[in-house]
Amino acid sequence: MKFDTPAGHNPIDRMAVVGHPHDRIEGPLKTTGAAAYAAEHHHEVENSAYGYIIGSAIAKGHIASLDLSAARSAPGVLAIVTAQEAGKLGKSKHNTVKLLGGPQIDHYHQAIAVVVAETFEQARAAANLVLVEYTCETGSYDLAEALKSAPYVDSDGKQGKGAPSVCRFGDFEAAFDAAPVKLDAIYTTPDQSHMMMEPFATIALWRGDELMVWTATQMIDWGRTDLAKTLNIPQQKVRLISPYVGGGFGGKLFLRADAVMAALGARAVKRPVKIAMPRPLIPNNSTHRPATIQRIRIGANRDGAITAMAHESGSGDQPDGEPELAVNQSKLLYAGANRLTSMRLAVLDLPEGNAMRAPGEAPGMMALEIAIDEMAEKLGMDPILFRVKNDTPVDPHEPQRRFSQRNLVRCLEEGAERFDWRKRNPQPGQTRDGRWLIGLGMAAAFRNSMLISSGARVRLKPDGLIIVETDMTDIGTGSYTIIAQTAVEMMGVPLTQVQVKLADSNFPVSSGSGGQFGAASSTSGVYAACVKLRESVAQRLGFNVYDTTFADGMVTSGNRSAALIDAARAGELSEEDAIEPGDLEETYQISTFGSHFVEVGVDAYTGVVRVRRMLAVCDAGRILNPKSARSQVIGAMTMGVGGALMEDLVVDKRRGFFVNHDLAGYEVPVHLDIPHQEVVFLDGADDKANPMKAKGIGELGICGVGAAVANAVYNATGVRVRDYPITLDKHLDGLPALI
Repeated sequence: MKFDTPAGHNPIDRMAVVGHPHDRIEGPLKTTGAAAYAAEHHHEVENSAYGYIIGSAIAKGHIASLDLSAARSAPGVLAIVTAQEAGKLGKSKHNTVKLLGGPQIDHYHQAIAVVVAETFEQARAAANLVLVEYTCETGSYDLAEALKSAPYVDSDGKQGKGAPSVCRFGDFEAAFDAAPVKLDAIYTTPDQSHMMMEPFATIALWRGDELMVWTATQMIDWGRTDLAKTLNIPQQKVRLISPYVGGGFGGKLFLRADAVMAALGARAVKRPVKIAMPRPLIPNNSTHRPATIQRIRIGANRDGAITAMAHESGSGDQPDGEPELAVNQSKLLYAGANRLTSMRLAVLDLPEGNAMRAPGEAPGMMALEIAIDEMAEKLGMDPILFRVKNDTPVDPHEPQRRFSQRNLVRCLEEGAERFDWRKRNPQPGQTRDGRWLIGLGMAAAFRNSMLISSGARVRLKPDGLIIVETDMTDIGTGSYTIIAQTAVEMMGVPLTQVQVKLADSNFPVSSGSGGQFGAASSTSGVYAACVKLRESVAQRLGFNVYDTTFADGMVTSGNRSAALIDAARAGELSEEDAIEPGDLEETYQISTFGSHFVEVGVDAYTGVVRVRRMLAVCDAGRILNPKSARSQVIGAMTMGVGGALMEDLVVDKRRGFFVNHDLAGYEVPVHLDIPHQEVVFLDGADDKANPMKAKGIGELGICGVGAAVANAVYNATGVRVRDYPITLDKHLDGLPALI
């Protein structure tokens, strides 16, 4: 089904099930331990051996010698696979660097071998017996230093002649010079780790020349394709399964070393091999959110109208990597005729940088939304009124493209009313509650919406059961439930009559989970398949295909009715289709909007920051399941607090690795860090987005949160911190006097 015209009235608009809060249908399995995650498929796989990955102890150089003799003779050891034993491997599309190093080393903790043994403990003990001699080379690990000579890149990460040095609209320099009120500031965000609860984990099993893999991944088809390419085997020889994923946040979008090393180990020992990557290996072996250094310049008239805006960002990655797209939201969020954006990409020999929840917008808005507040203060304007003043109904770069829906002002104003914003003292450092300095902060939220091709198969069984099959994943976000709701709404049956099967590469290829596109795209694919199944049901019953309703287990056309189950008495009906995006995005800018409000307390004696309350107001089209959508937003808000106040992968600039590579050293928010969180969804359905009229919510909830916290800390203390995370050492000396 090609989605190339706005969605008219369709069966989803009935909203008998879609749009209502429902418990997750897989919830009982998860709460009782019956949901098998990647490393837990013991019923399907017996007699697994255990693999333990050895990571490189240097960041750049090559292996001079590798002595495996002691490890090979250790108790329980079945095999050791290095690059030499593995032979020539391919390089997959989505990996910036190879997943098995040797003899050349690309980054610290790059996998250089896997030890396979009867038990995990034996594999780990033997890995410690492997003797490796390295020849080190000088690497680049300092982003600020590397950016001094880094080239410009375009939005696709391309360098050189094809890349515009700067994206310009109007004459920024002239408008900025002429502006009576100006801001020019530098903001930095650090490297961050996904730190998902479930580690990277895989069970691999060879059956002849066919490979079965149970692995933790967000994208089944990408994983299958890239694993086949890496192992130099036909794609049809790989089956990849991932029914439950314990969090990904972008870290599990791509094939990782656990899957490759488990497959190589299983081939070597001719039996299943299980690998669960130890936590300390994860930050350096896998991907992370790259650090950024951002410069923002804004010029405005004294009435608050922005006349000039520039957002320039620099980040780093391995050779052939891509930049953190931190400037993209600045092209669309606010009005202004004279604009400049640019990105530089430095080559760093740190582990690979890549997607982490809301890549681009999350760190970009951590800078932009502080800058907007700073500009409002310079103008003597309330920060909400300043944002409202510069709202725009069109894409500022392409004024002929209107937003399909844009309720940013409503989000700001409704949030201000609910949060009692009028009680905020605009003079910082003036409000106290005992020893606590109290501050209120806010920020706009923005994230683009994308429709991604997504397929599904829907089957009507003779007993009336409807089975939905798609390789869509559920990464803790509720995919099983919203897909079931979609089928229920389309076919007019109760939830108990629908069975959803996900995350098997034998199923039709879906959008996968990521980029805030998963829910809307995957349900649109199920919608398309259900449209075909409805047609087949009507034809088998002899009804008019175009005048048929499905409700309460009955099919009705005109004055005729029949039970849905009657259509399958002669045999199962099965239909498959996919949603395919058209060109509506060329005519309309399709985005999601919101506002974040935060109250903090800062201890006047110690500088410790405590978040006291939070509010998010979201404009994201139709909300498919308000219960799971709220869960997505409060989780994103929590991650935003982490980014604002504590998360920081600290780089050892001498040795080239992340020092705090476990949960003891890399701090993330815990329950005591997070107060009451309120989430409000605006009513609305965007017919330009997809047949479901939904636009996704999972990443909008993090965009702007960090800046809202930072702005609240400033309002509490009067100390402006532009260097994330906002730890007490960065404002302690500037706190108001105690006496």
